Amino acid sequence: MIRNQTSTIVVLCAMLAACQQPAAKQPGRAAVPPAVDKLNPMVLIPGGTFRMGADDDSGMPDEYPAHTVQLDSFYLDAHEVTNAEFAAFVAATGYVTIAERPISKEELMASLPPGAEEPDSTMLLPGSLVFVPTKGPVDLRDVTQWWSFEHYADWKHPKGPGSDIKGLENHPVVHVSWEDAQAYAKWAGKRLPTEAEWEYAARGGKSGVPYPWGTEAPQTGKPKANIWNGHFPYENTETDGFYGTSPVKSFPANGFQLFDMSGNVWEWTADWYDARHYASEPAETHNPTGANAPHDPDDPANPKRVIRGGSFMCSDEYCRGYRVTARMKTTPSSGLENLGFRCARSIR
Repeated sequence: MIRNQTSTIVVLCAMLAACQQPAAKQPGRAAVPPAVDKLNPMVLIPGGTFRMGADDDSGMPDEYPAHTVQLDSFYLDAHEVTNAEFAAFVAATGYVTIAERPISKEELMASLPPGAEEPDSTMLLPGSLVFVPTKGPVDLRDVTQWWSFEHYADWKHPKGPGSDIKGLENHPVVHVSWEDAQAYAKWAGKRLPTEAEWEYAARGGKSGVPYPWGTEAPQTGKPKANIWNGHFPYENTETDGFYGTSPVKSFPANGFQLFDMSGNVWEWTADWYDARHYASEPAETHNPTGANAPHDPDDPANPKRVIRGGSFMCSDEYCRGYRVTARMKTTPSSGLENLGFRCARSIR
């Protein structure tokens, strides 16, 4: 954990936000191995009109008001990008993720609040945020109690030194920043989905339902998604069969034949996060691309991008991010053990 600093999520995220040096080798539109597209075939999402946002009282404030959105048809990856797919990208391009790059003292100081102590050398080492369960109940408003910045944690070492992705080739890649996801998408000839595209696809052709599969709560009946079962963040009964991430396609697909649109890992979208954005949208929009600029009233100094879908850490006690309208946000340079992505492609 961080020494000589107050243990706050602001400091943790500042460490990640500071680590934005150029990659060792930036990928262009290189030839994508055919095996990658075979691993994750894209699904045609037919265009249509839907109500975006929460129409009932189950949502958070930034999910209102619901508004009508019309989308053209587009393609979306059937599941989250896996470790095997990301490894193919790295092998082809030599790309180095943000979590693998060291942090400079000047960049870190610029990201910290005025008057913060000068960091010691351990704070400049590369790394990412890893989930560490607590020993018992805690204040769920204090996320620093279960997040730890682990030196040398990255996509190849999801728990830090000593861990690896052997046997996890078909799990979603994690510890990837928005910039990392963008680099992969460019290489693959794709892009990140807009927030509107993501929600429309997650609904699977259904309207007025809270989950990709319909109305039944995820904790009832057969497991429907990889979420937290039990008491967060100290007891996971693994009712769904998994403690952390699960292999993609472990649970039934939605109506569009998309997997893991609920749970497993959060997914990056293309859009800036603005908590007020829905209120400023017209009553009807066509192919919206989100807010023109970011705004997070809880942390206005750090711009955020929208992430969607929830993760293996979501439960009714904490976050409920597996709902189709649920929105979350994080800084573009952030890497987390429960954050990945999938790609979209426009129809030309």
